[in-house]
Amino acid sequence: MIPNTAVVANRQADPADPADPDFFPTPPWGARAGAELVKRLDPRARSVWEPACGAGHMVHGLKDYFPRLVASDAYAYDGNAICDFLDPAESYPGMVDWVITNPPFKLAQPFVRRAWSVASRGVAMLLRVGFLESAGRYGLLYGGDPGLTLWSPFIERLPMTEGRWEPDASSATFYAWFFWLKPQLRPERFMARIGGELRPGTEPIPPGTETRLTHPDDARLFGAVDRSRT
Repeated sequence: MIPNTAVVANRQADPADPADPDFFPTPPWGARAGAELVKRLDPRARSVWEPACGAGHMVHGLKDYFPRLVASDAYAYDGNAICDFLDPAESYPGMVDWVITNPPFKLAQPFVRRAWSVASRGVAMLLRVGFLESAGRYGLLYGGDPGLTLWSPFIERLPMTEGRWEPDASSATFYAWFFWLKPQLRPERFMARIGGELRPGTEPIPPGTETRLTHPDDARLFGAVDRSRT
């Protein structure tokens, strides 16, 4: 059961295959790093929807930062609400301050656009740095459609493995948090001006963040074994 969360809808659904081929659980310390940045960008952020919650790793990291946290996923895991975030016909919790998630990478672009339509204050996505590539995403990142405000790369690697969380895993993949702020938050405050044009700002997540933001119960709660701490 995902702790301390609200659900999107109290309805029955046939359990989906939990072996989602794009399920890469977020280390809770990585979620906390994102939450800290959201609170710096928007100290008044209070309500969050995590629409790709999986087994609750991200939710566990976010829950201490936001009074209202809604968790759902298109797949059935352990007690989560079933909701296809990209289907506008699905019930959803109404307007929330922020949408914060680690979406399936192949669906990242539609996730950002959908999140932008339901969040009142901002969107935060944990993505591979490769999201910065591709002409098809230029407008989403640089063209004001909606236009990225800030991205925050992890200087120490954030290890994510398919299907499970392994705290001591290694990874060659480079991840970052990406933030899109609504106009009322004056996103230009966090952006860079180059040649008279606004471009996304950069705020690195420094070394030592994993140690600082890892809690003793993280691995135990999700049945993971952290061999580096044994």
